[in-house]
Amino acid sequence: MPRRTLVCVFAHPDDDAYGAAGSVALHGDDPDFRFVLVHATVGELGEIREGFPATRETLGAVRRAEDEAAWRALGRVPDRHEWLGLPDGGVADVPAAEVVAAVARILQEEDPAVVVTFGPDGIFGHPDHVAVGAATDEAFTRLFSGDPPGSRRLVHGAVPQSVFERWNRQRAELGLFTFDPTRTYHMRGVPDETIGITVDVRAVAGRVVAGLREHRSQLHVMSDDPDDTVQWERRVGREWYCVVWPPRDPGAPMLTDLFDDLR
Repeated sequence: MPRRTLVCVFAHPDDDAYGAAGSVALHGDDPDFRFVLVHATVGELGEIREGFPATRETLGAVRRAEDEAAWRALGRVPDRHEWLGLPDGGVADVPAAEVVAAVARILQEEDPAVVVTFGPDGIFGHPDHVAVGAATDEAFTRLFSGDPPGSRRLVHGAVPQSVFERWNRQRAELGLFTFDPTRTYHMRGVPDETIGITVDVRAVAGRVVAGLREHRSQLHVMSDDPDDTVQWERRVGREWYCVVWPPRDPGAPMLTDLFDDLR
C-alpha cells in the first residue's frame, strides 16, 4: 500500500468539496498517492432549491451522483469511495459503536498516512459533522495511537478564528447575513493557535470550484453568488487543519501540506 494514502471521512456530499479537495488536487498526479473517500450519508434531507428537478425521495441519489461528478470535474476521482448509508440528520442517533466500527473497518483496510475529518466544532456545529468526526477520532485512536509519532497523522478541517471574523466582517459590509457561532448550522472558527497545517491551494482553486459547481442541487446554500468565480476561487484558496495526532508541540512550525514531515 502506498504510504501517501489519504482517507477523508465526511458526513454529506459536498462536505468533501470544501474539505480537502484542494489537497487532493495538489497530490492527484503523484503515483504514490491513494485517495479514499468515506461519506456517512447521501444527504437526502438537504435543501432542494426552487425549480431544481429533484424530490425528497430522489434527492439522496441526486446528491450522490453530484458528488461523483464533482470529483470528475476536479480531475481526480477517489480510488475508493464508501457510502455508509447512515440517516441524514440522524448520524448522532445511530449507536456510536456502529459508526466507529464502520469507519475502523475502512481505516484498518487502508492503513492511511493521513486521516481528515471534522473536529468537535463540526465547522458548522452540524450534529452529523460532530458525530462523524468523533467516530473517526475514536476509530483512529483504537487502531493507531500506539504507532510511532511521525508515521501517520489525524487532522480536523477547520477555519481559523481570525479568518472567520474577517469573513463575517466582509459579509456585514456587503449586507449579507452573518454567522452566529452559537447557533447550529452556522459557521464557527477555532483559535488560530490550534491550526497546525495551512495549505496554499490557489494553484488548483479553479479545479476546486469546478467540483463545487457540480453540486447543483445545493448551490443556493453553498455560495451567496454561485456565478462569481473570482469570489469562490479566493474563498477556497487555502485549507486549514488542526493536528490531533500526533500531539503538536506548542510553538511548532506551521506545516504546509497534509503529508509534511511524515515518514
